[in-house]
Amino acid sequence: MVRPRQATGILAAAMIVAMTAPAAAEVLDAVYNGTMVCDKMPFTNTKMREHIVVTIAGGAVKYRHVVRLRTAEVESAAEQGTGTLSGQNIDLQGSWKGGTREYQAKYSGTFVRRSARLKGTQTWTEGGKTMSRACSGAIKRALKLFLPRNKKPASA
Repeated sequence: MVRPRQATGILAAAMIVAMTAPAAAEVLDAVYNGTMVCDKMPFTNTKMREHIVVTIAGGAVKYRHVVRLRTAEVESAAEQGTGTLSGQNIDLQGSWKGGTREYQAKYSGTFVRRSARLKGTQTWTEGGKTMSRACSGAIKRALKLFLPRNKKPASA
């Protein structure tokens, strides 16, 4: 028989262990929305802060990132790419081309709970010149409760 004091001590110890354990991420098939902030380039007015969408489905990763070179106009083509998942780590590689400018992008991050912080670089080429800028941001999925459920096949 466990005495009340012992039960309280055991419960307190269990709570401490549960609170100090790192939160494991659950990387689910879902759409992850977020924002990327990239350093200023010589041909931009300020740092660029733009929307990014990462879709994970069946282990495949793809993303789309808005490109804006001026404060008001969104470029007609978005940066697009693919990625890989390795446990809780995500790596994205993509590119963009518009007129005489183009760039290759690489971002990576680690999922914690239902979101990931991303960091990476864009390597730009224009008129034979190459320059790069750092980018960082975060993506997050909806709560599991609000994700679409897999439908069970109809029984015959």
